[in-house]
Amino acid sequence: MKYSKIYLSASFIAFSSITLATEPAPVINVANGLALQSSTGLAEQVTNLERKLDARNRAQVNNQRQLVELQNEVNELRGVTEFHSHQLAQILERQRELYQELDRRVSQALKPRENIPVAIIAPKGAAPAYSSDLTENEAYDHAVNLVLRDKNYENAIPEFQAFNLKYPNSNYAANAHYWLGQLLFNKADFGQAKLEFNVVVDKYLDSTKRSDAIQKLAMVAQKENDKAKAIALYQQLINEYPNSTAAQLAQPRLNSLVEQQ
Repeated sequence: MKYSKIYLSASFIAFSSITLATEPAPVINVANGLALQSSTGLAEQVTNLERKLDARNRAQVNNQRQLVELQNEVNELRGVTEFHSHQLAQILERQRELYQELDRRVSQALKPRENIPVAIIAPKGAAPAYSSDLTENEAYDHAVNLVLRDKNYENAIPEFQAFNLKYPNSNYAANAHYWLGQLLFNKADFGQAKLEFNVVVDKYLDSTKRSDAIQKLAMVAQKENDKAKAIALYQQLINEYPNSTAAQLAQPRLNSLVEQQ
């Protein structure tokens, strides 16, 4: 009986071992897990790229808007600049016209008291370019007004002298030296007048006053009884400026001097 129980127990244990051995072990699908993880990572990358592209597109739109605004501002500034340039050109042109008229009137005001034709004093010519230095303009205007407006020829002389010392390179320098010479000539200060006229002749070769200055030098030579010098200057004037008013006025004076020889 005892052996029977032992046999049955052994048989049961053996049967149980066989049963357990025949049951299949659980299987884990590693490939599916990896695929799921890979799919999730790719989706995140795509999302990040889309986010970056969207941010870049917004930045490009903003840049384009700023460029358009800047271009509009540039166009407005260009229009304002062109308008101001046109206004400035008109102002400068008007100033030139005023100085031409002023120059003509000064020529008449400085006419010598002796019986000499007005045209000999100073033919009408182009006025000097208007200076951008307001102080320089004021100084020149003051000297000219002493002659034109106040008829104060005596005080105009030191004003022109001071102007020439302070502004030796002025746009008005040739005119200022010429008018100073004219004022001195009217005072019969021929020595100083000759110095001023020589400045115009020697230094300002392109000045419209140069032909008049040569004529005045010839007239100074006549006043000093230097007929040879006067003839040479009148001939120089006619040769260099044959079509000028000064040359036309010089011709009869030259003929008269030649006849006296």
